Amino acid sequence: MPAIRIRDAATLLGVSDDTVRRWVDGGSLVATTDDAGRKVIEGADLAAFAVRNAAPPPDPVGVASSARNRFVGLVTAVTSDRVMSEVQMQCGPFTVVSLMSTESVRQLGLEPGVVAVAAVKATTVVVETAGER
Repeated sequence: MPAIRIRDAATLLGVSDDTVRRWVDGGSLVATTDDAGRKVIEGADLAAFAVRNAAPPPDPVGVASSARNRFVGLVTAVTSDRVMSEVQMQCGPFTVVSLMSTESVRQLGLEPGVVAVAAVKATTVVVETAGER
């Protein structure tokens, strides 16, 4: 299971290092010490925390936006059968789901707690804005 350093966990969760340390001190997250003496959080624990504490995206009313197409996040679940797999990721406040071959899951080493990037390529992208013409 991957161990994630405090500063990397903060980046993945979109908060400061101090916020993650407060969560650890308050018992919301469990940290251990690695061989170098640094505090680390087990990847699966961080993934579960990210899912539990994911905030819904802000209401787009009054805001013009277009999402980026690369999302860094944590794998939170992998469901596999003999041929196909569903991989769920928590990317900040967004859940991204991908269907891929089970062989790809094995080759990429995907399991809860692994840091990965979801790259989205779509033939149709809808861009919405609350503004009027």
